[in-house]
Amino acid sequence: MKIKALTRSLDAHTAVRKGDAPNESHNLDPSLHPFSKSREYTRAVNAAKLDRMHAKPFVAALEGHVDGVYCLVKDPNRLGVIGSGSGDGEIRLWDMPTQTLMTAYPRAHHGIISSLVISPLNFAQQYAAEGSTADSSSRSGGRRLLSCSTDRTIKLWDADPRRDRFGPGFGDDSDEEEDSRQQERAGITGGGILGGSDPWTQQSTTPSTDPLQTWHCKTAINSISHHASDPVFASGSTAVQVWDITRGGNGSSSGGGALREMTWGAESINVVRFNPSEKEVLAGAGSDRGIVLYDLRSGKPLTRTVMKMRANDLAWSPIEPTVFAVASEDHNMYTFDMRNMTNALQIYKDHVSAVMSVDWSPTGQDLVTGSYDRTVRLWNTGKGNHSRDTYHTSRMQRVFAAAYTLDARFVCSASDDGNVRLWKSRASEKLGIQSGKERAQREYRQQLVNRWRNVGDIGKIDRQRRVPKAIKTAQKLKHTMLEAERTKEDRRRKHSKAGQSKPKAARKDTILAQQE
Repeated sequence: MKIKALTRSLDAHTAVRKGDAPNESHNLDPSLHPFSKSREYTRAVNAAKLDRMHAKPFVAALEGHVDGVYCLVKDPNRLGVIGSGSGDGEIRLWDMPTQTLMTAYPRAHHGIISSLVISPLNFAQQYAAEGSTADSSSRSGGRRLLSCSTDRTIKLWDADPRRDRFGPGFGDDSDEEEDSRQQERAGITGGGILGGSDPWTQQSTTPSTDPLQTWHCKTAINSISHHASDPVFASGSTAVQVWDITRGGNGSSSGGGALREMTWGAESINVVRFNPSEKEVLAGAGSDRGIVLYDLRSGKPLTRTVMKMRANDLAWSPIEPTVFAVASEDHNMYTFDMRNMTNALQIYKDHVSAVMSVDWSPTGQDLVTGSYDRTVRLWNTGKGNHSRDTYHTSRMQRVFAAAYTLDARFVCSASDDGNVRLWKSRASEKLGIQSGKERAQREYRQQLVNRWRNVGDIGKIDRQRRVPKAIKTAQKLKHTMLEAERTKEDRRRKHSKAGQSKPKAARKDTILAQQE
């Protein structure tokens, strides 16, 4: 004989800690909850409204430049360090967590600074300017900053001249080297107290604003990019030139000049970018509307793709080594796979003016673009061709540079009004410390919105963005022009012979020619 007994355990119903809410058991039988879907829909509507109500993406504006800011750079080894270059030739390094200026290089160039890059390598010795030999006793921080300008020079700078900012030995030196430095300061080895001033202490108290090296070129330099693991960098001007960072300038006794020079048709190279994974592959875009892939092992260009309009910026995906994004002059942003350049992987079209900059998030799941239409847009890769969010302010002018931070939580933008602005990558995300309950509640609301996005007004509320009147007017005009062009093409095809003109996919229509 079988007997069923009802048993209840106090452990399953009592709170784990004092003050916690008691545990509740729920019967998931849908027949007992006839209004569960309607209640969940109401929660999703409220979640979408709360998300838009708390959407305050702007964090801070870093002021100080007296001219437009035309380039940004991230430090690959320091999470919160951002560099900016302006039109008056000044370079600034910013500490993003405190939103303060770390150091400035006034009058670094005599022209507009067109590009900046911080070397991912750590250099143990300080290379003196004009090719003088490096002294092993003059050891400074191992971080290096490269800058190029329209004054036809490339300069190398100490990217951490004030090492007391983070304390001695931050990041790039081992414990043994720090011990040896402490011994030298104490006078145990080397010069010490009796041997004169210590260059390390002098470096941390009086930062130098003089370049460590200078390379002179025949034409203006538009872009530079550093190799992922070698002390080599590439520049783009009338040709793609490859340089060795350890060699002196052109007028030095150690012998300067480019190691290699590669060109294919373009009068001017607008942008060059090293592939972070396939380290010997280099991509460049020129004024002839061509995108060229170069191979440093052979020293020759591999393939050339000609688009309808020129590319202003290019960025490689940090997750997929063969995929890169292109910011185009035709108001669109494209993603390509270098294994098949006959068509674009996807077209992202929401801007109403030329896209000037593009950057991937460190996760490879998001993209950020800055445009001439004075907006910054964020995109989800592979999830439609419309932007996820649009950032703008009433005083922000044309955006020439945009970049994700290394933790993917923030976005930086540089505009023509001389400001570097910091934004949240998720507009409604709460800054600061969050409890476990807050995180769980935020994730639950997001899942509700994603589940009910295509039902009722939830998707409309989630997509709603307020943009300036000029942007909205330009969007209407652009829509009218594209619709008229599409109607004209349909009528031309309708009144031509069958099979004479076939419709062409937009991802292939943007490619005019491909050369091997």
